[in-house]
Amino acid sequence: MAQAPALPTGFELPLEPRLPRIGSVDQVAVEARATDLSRRSIKRESKLFALDLAVRMMDLTTLEGADTPGKVAALASKAVRPDPADASVPSVAAVCVYPNLVQTALERVGDSGVKVAEARRVVELGADEVDMVIDRGSFLAGRYAKVYDEIVQVKEAVGDTHLKVILETGELGTYDNVRRASLLAIAAGADFIKTSTGKLPSSATLPVTLVMLEAIRDVFEETGRRVGMKPAGGIRNAKQAVQTLVVVHETLGVDWLTPDLFRFGASSLLNDVLMQIRKEKTGRYQSPDYFTLD
Repeated sequence: MAQAPALPTGFELPLEPRLPRIGSVDQVAVEARATDLSRRSIKRESKLFALDLAVRMMDLTTLEGADTPGKVAALASKAVRPDPADASVPSVAAVCVYPNLVQTALERVGDSGVKVAEARRVVELGADEVDMVIDRGSFLAGRYAKVYDEIVQVKEAVGDTHLKVILETGELGTYDNVRRASLLAIAAGADFIKTSTGKLPSSATLPVTLVMLEAIRDVFEETGRRVGMKPAGGIRNAKQAVQTLVVVHETLGVDWLTPDLFRFGASSLLNDVLMQIRKEKTGRYQSPDYFTLD
């Protein structure tokens, strides 16, 4: 990372002491490191541990206009017991739903430990986590203070409830913008930074994930503050999940290998991970039809 002498135009002065130097991202270097880490070989025991960890880090999401209480209840049941035939498979980290279905999700997950997150301000309804998306138009126009202020206001509204700030990295254009948006969101109070809503297919690439993790690392090294990370959009199979966990381990260490600080936002990922767990335990694949569709 080359260091830049100052923060980008648009940051208000009070922000400066709260951020490490923005710097710029060496595109060739970050892509090469991501590729290198993705090729690391993993022993069988470590792979099974990683697959189990991936389940515990997963957020199951349904944010569709056609969502019904029945659909949310079924998703919440799967979150609590992902593989009905294998009680050793852990529950996932959270279920993400729209405000009107928070209560349904809460009733179904009970005291299982699965959190209920949603996409708007419904802390009063009992949500454990809240997601928001940054104003990409303002960010790309250099109106960083506006983006910052909006995040601050949402964080103030949710209080101690965990706030995930979605950058929608597929629309940011450059690694420099991904790093800048990550640091801006963290400075404004984000507890987690998240690549995407998941609607864009290739937001959570390994290089983008690495850039965001390095921003988290730099903030931790300078301030001691731990911020979580959630890649969403493009992670569809167990191999990609394990590769991502390798990148997390090599960039931030074992302390971040916990659902408290790392999540997968990829509901379509769960069944492939469950199939791989079954293969590692039994030596054979289970038919995809065995597992319910999300």
